[in-house]
Amino acid sequence: MRTARSRDRYRRPLRNSTLALFTVSCALAVTSCSGASDGPKASPTPSTAQPTKPADPTETAKKDAIATYQAYWKEVEKLYADPSGKSAKLKQYAASAALKNVESDAKQAHDHRRIHIGQVTVGNPTVTELDLKSKTPRATLSSCLDISRWKVVDTKTKQPVSLPSNRLTKYVIQSEVERWPEGWRVIRDEPQGKRC
Repeated sequence: MRTARSRDRYRRPLRNSTLALFTVSCALAVTSCSGASDGPKASPTPSTAQPTKPADPTETAKKDAIATYQAYWKEVEKLYADPSGKSAKLKQYAASAALKNVESDAKQAHDHRRIHIGQVTVGNPTVTELDLKSKTPRATLSSCLDISRWKVVDTKTKQPVSLPSNRLTKYVIQSEVERWPEGWRVIRDEPQGKRC
């Protein structure tokens, strides 16, 4: 009798503790599951990438011609500022009449002890004509050239040179750019004598 009671006494707490452990485990499982479902859901990643649209050759040619023209003027600035002419890489951006005229004019200025310092601004460069079908593709550009911050200075005195007060410092310039095997080149650059 004593044995049966003592067995029952030890079994009951064991049953109760097992039941309590099972209840706690279920509660934890429900809590962790509900917490995961209530939180923010990760957005699905796309399985396939969107196809990229091929570049428009006309728009690419226009951008390249304009970029070449702007780089050309940066090299012109360097050429006029350096009497030795060694710092400019003008041949990478200019050829034909444009190259010949700029080199000749810069040399003439240097021979007269003059350099140009400051900055030239190429305003609103626009491709007005484009021919990509000819043997040598060509673009015509129109821009507003601002040379008001491009100062002429005497190389010895470092003083500004006096210039005519009525000279145009902001004017329309028309240019031709050709695509050579080495890249685009400015071949003609002509001021139009009109304010802009």
